[in-house]
Amino acid sequence: MNSIALNIPKLDAEGFKQLCLANEDLQLERASTGEVIIMSPTYPWTGKKNSSITALLWLWNDNTNLGISFDSSTGFTLPNGAVYSPDASWVSNEKWDGLTQQQREEEFSPLAPDFVVELRSSSDSLKKLQKKMAEYIENGVRLGWLIDPKNKTIEIYRQGKEVEILESPETVSGEDVLPGFELNLNKIW
Repeated sequence: MNSIALNIPKLDAEGFKQLCLANEDLQLERASTGEVIIMSPTYPWTGKKNSSITALLWLWNDNTNLGISFDSSTGFTLPNGAVYSPDASWVSNEKWDGLTQQQREEEFSPLAPDFVVELRSSSDSLKKLQKKMAEYIENGVRLGWLIDPKNKTIEIYRQGKEVEILESPETVSGEDVLPGFELNLNKIW
């Protein structure tokens, strides 16, 4: 999903929330610096792939009941103050249960998901997505996948480890974060 930064004053959490409420048809994110980022809609082919990833993650979670899965419309407030909406994400029950009802329903939940996926669309900057993935890990995400269908690569981000890059893999594992979850990448390529 391509994005642009708005040339408006930097916003704190409440200002960003009010901007989102006043512009419900826009998908917005906020960098840790307070800079507002407008996310453009995806092209149909990217949306198709993204819905497959989200559906498979949901199915795995429905069978395991280990947490909560989320689609790309969900915003999370990371510890550094950034509010991001990963293309797909998952939060363990333990982490989710630590939130208040208000944090679950009326805020961009103040937590880093345990797992995130960013799916590169044809208009996305790879460098920006790599920076975002590193920021996720720095803020507590345990496992992240940056999937690049154009180049048929997946970058795997983990806590305390170097980024692993796989070229044209058939599958990728959720490892110990998502036990038993395996994504068939042939459906994505």
